[in-house]
Amino acid sequence: MKPEYENIRYALAGGIARITLDRPEKRNALSVPMHRELRDALERSRAGPTRVLLLEGAGGAFCSGQDLDERVFDGDRAPDLGASIETWYKPLILALRALEMPVVCAVGGVAAGAGA
Repeated sequence: MKPEYENIRYALAGGIARITLDRPEKRNALSVPMHRELRDALERSRAGPTRVLLLEGAGGAFCSGQDLDERVFDGDRAPDLGASIETWYKPLILALRALEMPVVCAVGGVAAGAGA
């Protein structure tokens, strides 16, 4: 059976939704596909019978921040970090804040940059 998501794991049991960042080979660095999956899992948690959300990282890290392998660096100009924040990070933070339940982060290991 194919997993529900490729970059995270989602489980719901006893009213507790568990979202696990699951890219241990990249120290759970945030990628565009991971952002999309997280938003979907947060919406599932919001709409379902969830009373508590637990957010954790697989392997020895919580989240090492943005996956820099996705960014294209042009020597002549800096990347537009504002656009990245508005497109990916702000909606994710707003979705977390809008949850009407406790959100518990089990931070084990590295939590850096946008993953802190």
